[in-house]
Amino acid sequence: MGLSTSYLSKSSTNSPPRCSRSLSPMAPPPQPRATVPLQVAAGGSGSSSSSSLFAPPARDYTQDLPDKILALVFASLAPADRSACSLVCARWKEVDAATRHHLSLDARAGLGHAAPALFARFAAVTKLALRSARGSGADSLADDGAAAAAAALPSDRLARLKLRGLQQLSDTGLSSLAAAAPALRKLSVASCTFGPKAFVAVLQACPLLEDLSVKRLRGLPDTAGAASAITEEIKFPQALSLRSVCLKDLYSALCFVPLVASSPNLRTLKILRCSGAWDLPLEVITARAPGLVELHLEKLQVGDRGLAALSACRNLEVLFLVKTPECTDSGIISVAEKCHKLCKLHIDGWRTNRIGDFGLMAVARGCPDLQELVLIGVNPTVLSLRMLGEHCRALERLALCGCETVGDAEIICLAERCAALKKLCIKGCPVSDRGMEALNGGCPSLVKVKLKRCRGVSYECVESLKITRGGSFSISLDIVLEHDAGSAIENGVQETGLAQIDELTDEMAGMDLPTNAAGAQSSTHTSNRMRSVMSMIWRRFGNPQPQ
Repeated sequence: MGLSTSYLSKSSTNSPPRCSRSLSPMAPPPQPRATVPLQVAAGGSGSSSSSSLFAPPARDYTQDLPDKILALVFASLAPADRSACSLVCARWKEVDAATRHHLSLDARAGLGHAAPALFARFAAVTKLALRSARGSGADSLADDGAAAAAAALPSDRLARLKLRGLQQLSDTGLSSLAAAAPALRKLSVASCTFGPKAFVAVLQACPLLEDLSVKRLRGLPDTAGAASAITEEIKFPQALSLRSVCLKDLYSALCFVPLVASSPNLRTLKILRCSGAWDLPLEVITARAPGLVELHLEKLQVGDRGLAALSACRNLEVLFLVKTPECTDSGIISVAEKCHKLCKLHIDGWRTNRIGDFGLMAVARGCPDLQELVLIGVNPTVLSLRMLGEHCRALERLALCGCETVGDAEIICLAERCAALKKLCIKGCPVSDRGMEALNGGCPSLVKVKLKRCRGVSYECVESLKITRGGSFSISLDIVLEHDAGSAIENGVQETGLAQIDELTDEMAGMDLPTNAAGAQSSTHTSNRMRSVMSMIWRRFGNPQPQ
């Protein structure tokens, strides 16, 4: 940027310690280094004199830039580059510190001692992440260090706080951090050891909290099946400002049911891979928070009774049902009959064949505003696809993955009925060129098609579609599996071996988080089983014999 050599050398010598993306309070300062100007001899024809082609400018022209412009330049840099630039001179250090809003710290035990100096320098921080690396164990931030850091926090500015892997932090430590951030709007915790009672203090100290994410807590009580007892034990204050809650990988997530139920203005709820029976809790939640707009349920013990409880949420627009094998057509029908504003529906049936035409036809009749439909392991036919095309006139995005009943007839039906369809994804379905050719004159709004593991579709058909539709139309065909199969046969591996690979893949897909507290204790056994399966695949197919 036009800095003189002597100026750079001087500023580098007196520069402060480097502030990297993950700042360590105990890191030693970098060693000073001298800067030597680069002299290059320029030799022209008939000239023997030498001069510097890259002579430094007479003065530092960056001093003419206002602080606001310099701050905009810093904002466009990556964190590592920005930290390096803050070492150039005292002015750049001040501008960086005054305009840095996001700070990520290595939350070691010594952070409490370094916190006053750090937060005195970075007084404009609004997003703070405290992370402890894996294996740090007893060296991570504890309650006394959290109290010292809380005393130095810019409490009037901090709006987002993220805690990761703080194994030494208890309910008391989280309470002290929350008490120091009354303007907090988003809190995310993962792999920590405090329990649900700590969040009582969080809701009391942070009345503006809007977004709460809780993942992999290790301090939860072993009461996975007693929702009523937990409700009586922990009394959460009413959270009027809470809009979004995410519970993920919790073996006693039912502890947080009272918290969710105490949020009458809740709009988004995600319950992912949590143990316990969720039919009754969903009834409690939807009765007290009927304004839900977005709901994600993944790998839960929930059935039609829980889905029927969603009928109280008349404004529901987004519903994800991922690997919930107890849900059937009856539950989908109860949702479709009441939630008429549904515009995005994702169903991963996990090949249980309990959701099919009847549920999808109810969606077609009751949800005319549907715009996006993703079906994985669900087997629709022409009956339901025809109704979806006729009643859901706004359907723009459709994905059919692993649907054994989706063949040429179903694709032809879509081409004739879905006039608004813009994006189509087909994966692992028995379609052929005959069905795809129907897209030549159908689906006039279609702009993107993605095909994967559709062995009946040829590249010639794909090229024909590109030429016929032209314009901005895009289509991709992935037949990697066919290529892999041919290579395997050339190497002496039989097709029966490929079938065994598919079976092992399905087996690995089922090795998910246990759905009860007892199963959580067997996670080590599950990991060992996964390693055994991978070793088996490698020994069987990883080293084919040369021909």
